[in-house]
Amino acid sequence: MPKPDSLIPADDQQRLMALAPYLVLGTTPDAVFDEVVRLTAKLFNTPIALVSLVDEGSVWFKANFGLAGAERVARNESVCSVAILQGETTMYEDLLREPCHLTDPGVAEALQLRFYAGHPLLTADGQAIGALCVIDRQPRALSFAEQTRLQALAAVVMKMLDLRLALKQQPGNSSATWLQLYHHLDESLGRLGTLGELAQWEESPTTPAALDYQRSIEEEATRVIQVLDTQVSDALAALKVTGREGNS
Repeated sequence: MPKPDSLIPADDQQRLMALAPYLVLGTTPDAVFDEVVRLTAKLFNTPIALVSLVDEGSVWFKANFGLAGAERVARNESVCSVAILQGETTMYEDLLREPCHLTDPGVAEALQLRFYAGHPLLTADGQAIGALCVIDRQPRALSFAEQTRLQALAAVVMKMLDLRLALKQQPGNSSATWLQLYHHLDESLGRLGTLGELAQWEESPTTPAALDYQRSIEEEATRVIQVLDTQVSDALAALKVTGREGNS
């Protein structure tokens, strides 16, 4: 797919209207979203992972792993502004050699950011309100399988934003549901961390044991996303039932 030639899409006003409800969630720390970006960084072996929301003039970081202190940047300074323009994953394998010309390349240079991959967060009616992205300070690429994984994880993050918004409107249900998600993410990070540490003990990444550990990591990554998706979907369905009962 050719890269877009404008940072502002033609339907930006409709997109901003779709974004507005989610902005009430703010950018205050949220343990569950913090765990999600930690998990994302672990799954893709990158030092940085972000959940961004692209507003009219700014990009807000709902969750931030690896860019200490950054809560927002100008829209024309973030590649996440470009990631919302396409339905597929936006990827820059080396921002030094192939800079993003729709944003200020000096920002990526100053932060020594080389690799970027982001998938849009799409609302139920298809509006891209932000992105889930992974960033590295070394050039690299994502395989097709990794792009598929990022897409699946972005869909789960969008459901989590929907769930957080629904729980904000029904505060009596929020604590237990949100805590359950946190525990699942924490346990998954622990398992992935253990598998990664075991693999590092091998003399070579191509030994039979190292390859077995890598397969286990891949299987765990798939399982983590599937279980998280099921948990969030079930929680959303339960809230809809509760809401209907409360209105009857």
